[in-house]
Amino acid sequence: MSQLFARNVTLFSPVQKIGAAVLWLIAEIGRLALFTAKVGRSMGLNYRGASGSLSSQMLFVGVGSVPIVLLTALFTGGVLALQSYHGLSGGPLANTQVGRLVALSMLRELGPVLAGLMLASRVGAAIAAELGTMRVTEQIDALVTLATNPYRYLVLPRILACLFMLPMLVILANTVGIFGGWMVAVHSLGLDGSLFMSAVFSGITNEDLIMGLVKAATFGLMVGLMATYHGFHAGNGAAGVGTATTRAVVYSAVAILITDYFITAVFV
Repeated sequence: MSQLFARNVTLFSPVQKIGAAVLWLIAEIGRLALFTAKVGRSMGLNYRGASGSLSSQMLFVGVGSVPIVLLTALFTGGVLALQSYHGLSGGPLANTQVGRLVALSMLRELGPVLAGLMLASRVGAAIAAELGTMRVTEQIDALVTLATNPYRYLVLPRILACLFMLPMLVILANTVGIFGGWMVAVHSLGLDGSLFMSAVFSGITNEDLIMGLVKAATFGLMVGLMATYHGFHAGNGAAGVGTATTRAVVYSAVAILITDYFITAVFV
């Protein structure tokens, strides 16, 4: 009888693991929804230092991320030019299509996605580590004791900074990416520079610009939410801070890729 019971437990253990994973996912989504609601409710509260905190966070998120985002965009544009040229097998068609392909790829997809991933890696990890350290050292509890809303004081400025600054970074990334494609097309592939730029301006539409900016704002919101949520709920000790930082980066990247698909499906 005991052997039969043990065998049944073994047979049902995969199902139990799947059920536990589903329940954990539902609970995690619920906790994130409650966290988001508390952040949204805190927007109506008055805090004199909110503007100063927001400006400092925008400086950290936006200006501090410019070098890595532009470097990534520059080489991405160059790679796009090379791939597009060889995909078109060179020839006269490449003169009129490489610029269009580079511009559309940067504006609609690679610019927002790569900038969002860079923001998640640099800013998301830093925010999660900072808030996680404040949690384990009980600084957040001290704010609550002093009747200071931690969502308004700590969380909201960081989320808004990511929301506002990522579209700005994406605009710069798109410009630099197209410039990188132009440099490779003209100096490495021997294409006509004026035809390249003519294809860029004739190939993009207002919908392409709007789509890229919508993605950028959404990705910025995702990075800010994931980073602050995991940092705010970090476990005890240094290990908890490390786990929160890792989860913030990974979950931000996954959220960016998932929302990228749905936004693209809406615009296409």
